[in-house]
Amino acid sequence: MEVAVGRVTVVGSYIVALVMDTEELPVEGQTVKGSNFHTTHGGKGSNIAVCAARLGAESAFVGKIGRDSFGEGFLSLLETEGVNKSGVLYADQEPTAVGFIVFSSDGTNLIVIDPAANETFSPEDVLSQRELIASSDVVVSPLEIPLETALAAASLTWGNGKKAILNPAPAEDLREHDMSCVFALTPNETEGRVCLGLDAEQRIDDLELARSLLDLGAQHVILTLGAKGAIWACKEGVVAVPALEVEVVDTVGAGDALNAGLAVGLGEGWSLRESIAMGITAASLSTRKRETIDSYPFRYEVNGRIEEIIGQIERMEWS
Repeated sequence: MEVAVGRVTVVGSYIVALVMDTEELPVEGQTVKGSNFHTTHGGKGSNIAVCAARLGAESAFVGKIGRDSFGEGFLSLLETEGVNKSGVLYADQEPTAVGFIVFSSDGTNLIVIDPAANETFSPEDVLSQRELIASSDVVVSPLEIPLETALAAASLTWGNGKKAILNPAPAEDLREHDMSCVFALTPNETEGRVCLGLDAEQRIDDLELARSLLDLGAQHVILTLGAKGAIWACKEGVVAVPALEVEVVDTVGAGDALNAGLAVGLGEGWSLRESIAMGITAASLSTRKRETIDSYPFRYEVNGRIEEIIGQIERMEWS
């Protein structure tokens, strides 16, 4: 395939993660010893922006951080990964968002997040970056920022005749919101139920869930299913797309890789079918390593496996 570089802008979040391991999680009032303390870059917005850059896009980030060392570390990450940082804004009083994560030896964890600067990211802030957004082929927004801010970005993108991807993670009830400006809605199964106002654990068939999500108004729904791949729903029908077979080590951040690959494909003018294949290929390959940023594949790695997914989609029929 001939590759034309696309412009992908992420209107989203950055969260620095403070991570520690322990034998068992503490109960109220208990102090336990930990080990392997380290900080790592997180936040779905920064994950998508970095992954998109590694896949060959002219990637840009629009979002808010604090005037602190964590924020400076994020700017260094963007520079290292070749992500345009001109859209990074500063909160007047709030610090950079932080998450405290404690992992126990039995696989359980304890997570506390302060969204901080992300909560002050407003639709007005989006409008202040209208030129950067207008120059983009695709704009992606996850929901670690206010919903109204993400929808403002989608509306501006739609008004420019470009494509907006809304990744409702963490999910919110979307039934009372206008989704007509969204080209693709990309929840996982749990998030999809919440988007419809259902209980997060309510049983519902995946195909039925995808069709119901389409009724919210987005042009396309890509329901991600982890190791099972994804379901793509549009007015023509619904089709299931499998994931690659890989040796899975860590699935954290795979959904962000899928959104990045999807955006990169669309930004290069690929069909949605091919772009979904790029997203699923990137997501599958990202599960082979630990840590989000470290796990994200480069374009040559995706190019080496993408035909496996494209070939399977081509043989599938709408249901």
